[in-house]
Amino acid sequence: MRNMKNLLWFIAVLSLVQCVTCQISLTQPGAVIVKPSEVLQLPCKVTGASLTDSSKVYAVLWVRQPAGKGLEFLGGIWHDASARYAQSLQGRLTVSRDTNKGEVYLKLTGMKPEETAVYYCTSDPQWDIYYESMCKNIS
Repeated sequence: MRNMKNLLWFIAVLSLVQCVTCQISLTQPGAVIVKPSEVLQLPCKVTGASLTDSSKVYAVLWVRQPAGKGLEFLGGIWHDASARYAQSLQGRLTVSRDTNKGEVYLKLTGMKPEETAVYYCTSDPQWDIYYESMCKNIS
């Protein structure tokens, strides 16, 4: 019985954390058209949390989805300002941020026709990692 109470308490706390995280939103511009060999530049406005607050915004990631295909990881910037990129885009992709404006930027040079896709920014809250790990351990 005591374990059940602890589990229910744990779930309640996770629900509260999730509700706080739900208040974070990421906003991107509408359609952007870029010709081959040009530079794609996209902003992503993050509201509801500071980009340096690792408990709410562990990282902001960029992904793309070509028509009829799955999501592809491009790169991202972490709460400590470190950036990581997909191997295939090294040297062409830069992800940067302005913490005062709460914005993260994607810059992809030398665009190719096959890179036509919908580009998304997404938040990766650190607690998701722990939450998923804990759920696996409980079940």
